[in-house]
Amino acid sequence: MEKVKRNVLLNPGPATTTDTVKYAQIVPDICPREKEFGELMLKMKDEFVKIVHGDLDKYASVMFCGSGTVNIDACISSLVPAGKKILIVNNGAYSARGAEVCEYYHMDHINLKFSIEDVPDLAVIEKALKDNPDVAVVYACHHETGTGILNPVREIGALAHKYNAIFVVDTTSTYAMIPIDIEKDNIDFLMASAQKGLMSMTGLSFVVGNKKILKESKDYPTRSYYCNLYTQYSFLEEKGEMHFTPPVQTVYATQQAIKEYWEEGEEGKWARHQRIWAAIMKGLKNLGFEDLIPVEKQSKLVVSVRYPNDPNWNFTKVHDYCFEKGFTIYPGKVSDIPTFRLCSLGAIDAPDVDDFFVTLEEGLRHNNIKIPIQY
Repeated sequence: MEKVKRNVLLNPGPATTTDTVKYAQIVPDICPREKEFGELMLKMKDEFVKIVHGDLDKYASVMFCGSGTVNIDACISSLVPAGKKILIVNNGAYSARGAEVCEYYHMDHINLKFSIEDVPDLAVIEKALKDNPDVAVVYACHHETGTGILNPVREIGALAHKYNAIFVVDTTSTYAMIPIDIEKDNIDFLMASAQKGLMSMTGLSFVVGNKKILKESKDYPTRSYYCNLYTQYSFLEEKGEMHFTPPVQTVYATQQAIKEYWEEGEEGKWARHQRIWAAIMKGLKNLGFEDLIPVEKQSKLVVSVRYPNDPNWNFTKVHDYCFEKGFTIYPGKVSDIPTFRLCSLGAIDAPDVDDFFVTLEEGLRHNNIKIPIQY
């Protein structure tokens, strides 16, 4: 197998992939309506449930062709009964996207805003639920990749269930990285995409959810044609096919990525992501950079780094220097605080990060940026 040029992606996804995942896409052409391909997807949909320790009698996965946002659209548009509300726990750009979907569908919702630099206040969430007994769905993001904040989903889910609401969680940037137990974490529906934690390719997204609620949602208002959860679920269950054309090559790549996930193991993979994060933190400290979020609130997957107070600092120039050497860094997503992000996703390890910081230091010196970094 020919080696492909390896870039170290320190952006929050898509992530660096293995050559074996890349080459898994090179297969004989096949019509996705063939039984052989359908059997592959039927097996894969169960693997998605097993990765979060779900009981296959209770949970099922629903696959879509698209980026992670297709899941947000599907869950929000499909899971709210008529005459009920959805409560959005909003402390960052990706939970805010949930609120935007509600607005686009003209759905009755509560956009419960918190600081993007902190975890949500559970007491405020409980008060909102107590004051609004018509809330049927609570929606939160497990990990806000704009900042690196890790939200307390198990506790939020317990509150949702206490007030007879279901709990929907965007786990796009934690699935197959931070260990998740869908039952113990009080999650009814979670969402993810192949290109992040599974280290596959862009184009395949999926929701893992409670079968009973999925079936009940058949009678809920239909707000989307393409993104209806029950329609997608029932079509694959009954016909062994996705309702609409699947991303064939990405499915093959994801099959290989799942194989490699089980080979590395849940604990081993999470330990590697933590090693990468520790190497990032060490490298930043050595150069004098400051991170935005207190360590105890971080996911250990994304580090938001403050821009230096240096007249020669230019993110684009530093990015371009690193990119030419095979390393990708990413701008921040904090509206009023200039930051960039370094992420511990993908098929990389601590030595890759050490190599990156050698290049970053060269790039800083090349652009006459003072070291240690000034604030």
